[in-house]
Amino acid sequence: MCPKNSKTPIFLIGGICFVIILVAICGVTLINNINLSNIIRLNEKVASDSMATNNQQYPQYDDDDGNDDDDNNDAHDDNANASVETFRVTGHQTDERVTKYTQNHPKNIYRFDKDTGMMTEHNVSASFKRLEATGDQALIRNEQSQPASLWPNARIVDNDRNVDTLQIQEINAISNDDAKKLKHQTVMSQSPNVAASQMPASVTTSVAVSGSLMDNDNDDDLLNGNGGISPTPSVTTAVTSDSTTTTTAASTSTTTASPPFLVISDKNASMIDYPKRSHVVKMMQHAWENYKLYAWGKNELRPLSQRAHIGSIFGSQELGATIIDGLDTLYIMGLENEYKEGRDWIERKFSLDNVTADLSVFETNIRFIGGLLTMYAFTGDALYKDKAQHVADKLLPAFQTPTGIPYGLVNPKTGMSKNYGWASGASSILSEFGTLHLEFSYLSDITGNPLYKERVQTIRQILKDIEKPKGLYPNFLNPKTGKWGQLHMSLGALGDSFYEYLLKAWIQSGQTDEEARQMFDEAMVAIIDKMVRTSPNGLTYVSDLKFDRLEHKMDHLACFAGGLFALGANTRQNEHTEKFMNIGKGITNTCHESYIRTTTHLGPEAFRFSEAAEARALKSNEKYYILRPETVESYFVLWRLTHDQKYRDWGWDAVQALEQHCRTPHGYSGIKNVYQEVPQKDDVQQSFFLAETLKYLYLLFSDDSLIPLDEWVFNTEAHPLPVKGANIYYRQAASTSAAATNAS
Repeated sequence: MCPKNSKTPIFLIGGICFVIILVAICGVTLINNINLSNIIRLNEKVASDSMATNNQQYPQYDDDDGNDDDDNNDAHDDNANASVETFRVTGHQTDERVTKYTQNHPKNIYRFDKDTGMMTEHNVSASFKRLEATGDQALIRNEQSQPASLWPNARIVDNDRNVDTLQIQEINAISNDDAKKLKHQTVMSQSPNVAASQMPASVTTSVAVSGSLMDNDNDDDLLNGNGGISPTPSVTTAVTSDSTTTTTAASTSTTTASPPFLVISDKNASMIDYPKRSHVVKMMQHAWENYKLYAWGKNELRPLSQRAHIGSIFGSQELGATIIDGLDTLYIMGLENEYKEGRDWIERKFSLDNVTADLSVFETNIRFIGGLLTMYAFTGDALYKDKAQHVADKLLPAFQTPTGIPYGLVNPKTGMSKNYGWASGASSILSEFGTLHLEFSYLSDITGNPLYKERVQTIRQILKDIEKPKGLYPNFLNPKTGKWGQLHMSLGALGDSFYEYLLKAWIQSGQTDEEARQMFDEAMVAIIDKMVRTSPNGLTYVSDLKFDRLEHKMDHLACFAGGLFALGANTRQNEHTEKFMNIGKGITNTCHESYIRTTTHLGPEAFRFSEAAEARALKSNEKYYILRPETVESYFVLWRLTHDQKYRDWGWDAVQALEQHCRTPHGYSGIKNVYQEVPQKDDVQQSFFLAETLKYLYLLFSDDSLIPLDEWVFNTEAHPLPVKGANIYYRQAASTSAAATNAS
């Protein structure tokens, strides 16, 4: 007889399975709740920062009821008042010990018009046009009476969030005499750091649209991306401003509170590629919003991990590198709300007083000082100037060397400085100490303190006088002895931006710094002779030179040189002009080839030239792409100088490649192998992706009048600085301080 089967084990197994499933469901739910709560807390943090700052710095427009608001109810007012990753510049090895070390126009709404001596650009809001169409005069008067936008100096009026359907007709400039006939008055938004007595005595802004007057800065729909720019037959603006002065605690210099508005004529609106530019804006929004959600206040984002990247060159210090680096890109793109979030964080949180980690002097200069100086030029907001000076003062101890050549690292808290141990006997690096001139010179001019300019001028004099082997500058210089280290020359890693700053210092000076231009021309002629070569198939490239031996390899970092040579050719006509331009075009073409010869259409970190391959990475540690900007930078410059459509086409190809291979649901990531069809991502959204790559792409699809190259010069982190004598936003101090501070 068969034994009777027991059902007990079946029920037991079923019960165990049920418990396991229940535990798993609870665990997933708990994790999701934790992630959601973290996101909510981050949003609340951002909102509270902005709210607190807005309460302090943006007073309501006074209705003369005894309180600073816009109603007429004193009681209501009283109640309301009661409530160690790779560095950015290089990817080069020295004695197998050099880790990958990476170097690492406001929307020039107001371009200087030499005929009128003024600047402007105004577009009419869709919301106002709709009101006008209704014929409701009461609503129209109410719209006109609204206060100006809180955007710095009430200047940003363009936004590309919905520009796919935009049609903009030419904006015509008017003379000062005609402008004075317009009578519509508006109140300018006031900088939180400038007292009422320091504001311009009078500011008059008028916009004539189809026979009606309006304050075009009232267009919330436009600024917040809820509406496009309506076609307008004519838009005119006039602003009058009396010069006033301010005195800051950091310096006794006297400066103009704010330059008068200028008049701009967007003469080539047909040259703007609106759909492509709009797409780049959306990329910026995606990168920024996810940084805000998962890494706000930290330096960079890990989009796959959805957390902060603490292995960056700035480590775990909460310096907001992405905020400061990307702020001018937000401003240029007209992303007002995002810009305000960043400015509020800088005012409330940014300081180096308690930073105890070693910071790169070079990286801190180009990203932080450069970004802050650009925002000061754009807005005239003293906050940015003061913060830039604060950072520069923290870097000054690094200059305390026997020669004046600064060390590469400094501790902001203690002032202790040193060089990288791997850098040719602890030498200083050419691309680092040679990439300070633009920022420090401009800082002296706007603060009136000559100390900063003196520091970089000392560096210039040493490099001018020192003996240069074969007319070339080696990558390493000992700051104690003033002698060269290893005889390794490069226009890529370790050398690159030094040469860039020679040309751009001359441009920044209004082409008066002839010493810089002469050094640039001589260096480029030597590089062309000793290092520039052409492959068997006609590709122009720049080799590294090591102890008189050419290494037929070109860094992605050197791809900026296409734009550099072209800019050098365009700014001075001499015996080198034609050669410089041809080499610039050739290098840019070669870098493009390095992109399209990969599976992803993104360029490798370095590529080689040999009998077996051209413009292709051969080593595994050369095949990665970390969202670098140098190639699209050259596309941008060559487009501006030639208007050859191929540069825009190449840029759009890069945009599509970025979207396909680098975009993630939570930001953008570099990839580890550009030759794979589905490359692995490195989980880092670099701050320079927002500061440089997206900015250059946006400008590539914009008109030349937006950050024109004769009025702005880009630092090596793509932060535009004004050209002296050619740009009203230079904001030079009226007088200099009597003596330098003791910060040195």
